[in-house]
Amino acid sequence: MALSGDQALGRRRQLSDEVAAYVRELIMSGQVRHGEFLRLERIAEDLGISVTPVREALLSLRGEGFVTLEPRRGFMPAPLARQDVQDLFEAQAYFAGELAARAAAKITGAELESLDRTQALLEEASKARDSAAIERANHQFHRTVNLCAGSPKTAWLLQLVVRYAPRRFYSSIDGWTQASVDDHHLVLAALRAGDGDAARQAMRAHIRHAGALLVVHLEAQGFWDEQSG
Repeated sequence: MALSGDQALGRRRQLSDEVAAYVRELIMSGQVRHGEFLRLERIAEDLGISVTPVREALLSLRGEGFVTLEPRRGFMPAPLARQDVQDLFEAQAYFAGELAARAAAKITGAELESLDRTQALLEEASKARDSAAIERANHQFHRTVNLCAGSPKTAWLLQLVVRYAPRRFYSSIDGWTQASVDDHHLVLAALRAGDGDAARQAMRAHIRHAGALLVVHLEAQGFWDEQSG
């Protein structure tokens, strides 16, 4: 059955959003950097889609200041300084910490059990070095905490910042998986105790830890050797 005009437009926008997320992660994980052009055809081929949503996504990222358009040459990542990365994670830490504090006051026994099961899955995936399972379990852990907070506007603000974190590439960052396993235990302990302040501090420390590991990862790749940072 053919899609209606509105359905087709909605699907194209969804594809464009997915491409934008993919390109953000490529940039934030250091796989492409300022000075390297983003090839529309290559991205389209990698994702199994047409070039049109790729072009729309790059235009959207240009509006965010995340990529630049060089006349007659194409799109490339905008310069990304160390401070930019640190600022993004500091903002993420603030909102995630607030949500964890609110969750501590509302979380139920059933929700704590769900978090324990998710944490167990994360640890199993870590031992198996299953990057896809690691990403799924980590995402589910944080999603559960955020939903428990019952603060949709704060969760929305967090989501705006989180989209710049290289979620699909985190497991390739040295030390990140073990840091998540260890840091989550501190978050869980605070949630079980119903201690909002401890939950806030544990979650903020966790996010800052992830940001510091990403900075180290990018430095090891020479990410800032050829651009200011």
